[in-house]
Amino acid sequence: MECVVLYTVREGVDRSRIMETYPRHKAYYEAFHADGGGLLALGPFQDPAPTASSMGIFTSRQEAERFVAGDPFVTEGLAEPRLLDWNAVHLA
Repeated sequence: MECVVLYTVREGVDRSRIMETYPRHKAYYEAFHADGGGLLALGPFQDPAPTASSMGIFTSRQEAERFVAGDPFVTEGLAEPRLLDWNAVHLA
């Protein structure tokens, strides 16, 4: 079963802190993927809602938990992750 991670920016976090941290986040997700991590897709929503500003899709909850544990957006206190098991229907 796949897992979706929804990120919500923590209250009071300034956008400039997110932009400052983004290069570390990008390097982290690129390395995670290159090392065989179960990251399928991720990115921000075009119009972030109060409940989530971005999301990632992972091959399993275990991979999602492993990713979240080291993501600078989380470790530096900028975003709150919410993990949801997803029983996806693949059409292709």
